[in-house]
Amino acid sequence: MVSPSVSSSITARLEVQARPTAVSELTTAIEKAGGIVTALDVTASGHEQMTVDVTCATRGEQHAADIVDTLKELTGVVVDRVSDRTFLMHLGGKLSIESKVPLRNRDDLSMAYTPGVARVCEAIAAHPEDARRLTIKRNTIAVVTDGTAVLGLGNIGPLASLPVMEGKAVLFKRFAGIDAFPIALDTQDVDQIVETICAIAPVFAGINLEDFSAPRCFEIEARLRERLDIPVFHDDQHGTAIVVVAALTNALKVVRKQLDSVRIVLSGAGAAGTAVLKLLLAAGARDVVVADIDGVIRHDRPGLAESLVWTAAVTNPRGITGSIPDALRGADVFIGVSAPDVITGDDVATMAADSIVFALANPRPEVDPDDAALHAAVVGTGRSDFANQINNVLAFPGVFRGLLDSQSHRITDQMLLAAAQALASVVTDAELNPTYIVPSVFNPEVTSRVAAAVSEAALYTTPADATYSI
Repeated sequence: MVSPSVSSSITARLEVQARPTAVSELTTAIEKAGGIVTALDVTASGHEQMTVDVTCATRGEQHAADIVDTLKELTGVVVDRVSDRTFLMHLGGKLSIESKVPLRNRDDLSMAYTPGVARVCEAIAAHPEDARRLTIKRNTIAVVTDGTAVLGLGNIGPLASLPVMEGKAVLFKRFAGIDAFPIALDTQDVDQIVETICAIAPVFAGINLEDFSAPRCFEIEARLRERLDIPVFHDDQHGTAIVVVAALTNALKVVRKQLDSVRIVLSGAGAAGTAVLKLLLAAGARDVVVADIDGVIRHDRPGLAESLVWTAAVTNPRGITGSIPDALRGADVFIGVSAPDVITGDDVATMAADSIVFALANPRPEVDPDDAALHAAVVGTGRSDFANQINNVLAFPGVFRGLLDSQSHRITDQMLLAAAQALASVVTDAELNPTYIVPSVFNPEVTSRVAAAVSEAALYTTPADATYSI
């Protein structure tokens, strides 16, 4: 059963009879209904009645409704109103634009706008490279989607994707000081998407592609890289790959195994799975078996899709056939970037001693983390309510901070590996243990170390590195 979460928390305003047991009756009722009380405030009080705001975490909308019904049944309690805290946070959107310069008088106006601004326009026309120095371009990226693969919700369209794009922009600002604009395109045509992004690119110093469905995302990214002189980063692919490789680097230290000698099973061959595979191979992995909904990918699998031919050619050196559980027997590492409940705790029990399990499907992982922990030495998920949250926010703010600081025109394999290594290094040997293989997203060293590593890698980029394979 899913645990109560702050992401599904509510605040209920209640009118309660003023009696000594009133507060304990409320908290007891909520806890018996499966909720977790996180705050309780008496906002007004009289001789016979008081107003109470009670906040509690729930398992979802239906569970929240059940808790409210429970409160309504209590003697002397009237439910005034109920607020969903997540929806409250989104009221009016999560972003705003603010001026960096004051407009106090006519002098300010004449410099910020006409006639003074014309001189700056002429300077940029004569020297286009000065746009980074004289406009928002120097610290601004676009977070672009077409809404075809949003979270685990699928193709919900551009309008419904906006809360996620806004959230991504908030994270860029909070963790890296980068101004990011959410852009949701009302088209799913690859040609039109590419042309539109190219047309708006002059404003930005980088493009973050978000939630484009596979395999379209590969073509969109490749075509944009060919046409643009700014870096293009697909976070669903490369952000995931960076954090997985960083987490695996530290997990292998915990179990005292080497990347080039472990057997890895990867569940998922879409955008994230392909990127994880490529970065694992670049980092030195030699024995990776990839499986999708149709089982283990191999060169002789009937009906093998063209998009999987490369995967089949570079994986499965021992010629394993069958399903994911078949591949898992004797494996050292399981990495899931696929779908809920594809394996069980019993499957994990068939893995090698001191195994590692990363079940990253969200919100329901590939295997119940508690079941996996009965058999695996290290377990990681994409969720915040379990240890070892393998989350892209550990990577993309620092990556783009490094790209902008170095004024890079591209992203290379070396930059991604450098980012993964830097992220892993934030966790010291003294801190490392089975439940702490990746740092907190609020660790102040995460962004700075990743950014520094990406910037340094950018300085040593050669023409040969321009071929971006990951």
